[in-house]
Amino acid sequence: MGRPRAFDEDEAVRAAVGLFGGRAYDGVSVDDLVNHLGVHRNSLYKTFGSKRGLYLVALRRHLADDVGPLVDALAAAPDVATALRLMADADLGLLLLAAVDRAPADDEVATEVTSALAALDQAVAAALGVPADLASAITAAALGLRLRGDPEEAGAALARRLDPTT
Repeated sequence: MGRPRAFDEDEAVRAAVGLFGGRAYDGVSVDDLVNHLGVHRNSLYKTFGSKRGLYLVALRRHLADDVGPLVDALAAAPDVATALRLMADADLGLLLLAAVDRAPADDEVATEVTSALAALDQAVAAALGVPADLASAITAAALGLRLRGDPEEAGAALARRLDPTT
């Protein structure tokens, strides 16, 4: 009979979200995971199968715990400025890194990222009453502002341009 699991899987996955969201997939080694998560190498492999297995679990957790609530909040956004502010303030590190780092090379990651981005687009479209293509452009602009590192000023300018009442 095997020993009982000596780590909290939920805590390990949350910690992995932080690691992968801060350094991307290739920036995190198995040794980093073992040391940061406090999990023995054998336990990591037994529980998640591989580094990629843990990455997929972490990505899905990030989408459920961080992106899902953002989608709900966006669906209730009263205006473009609020939608942009919500996206600027959300923890989207792993989603953004997954989109540029892993999705081009990993179909399973690409599917998760595409689905998450579509959910963001649909929430923006529903809240603002705009066509899908404009909602997609707003989402892309908001995420682009995050990548630029100055979402507040540029986001305010974009919001004024899209909604002159702000």
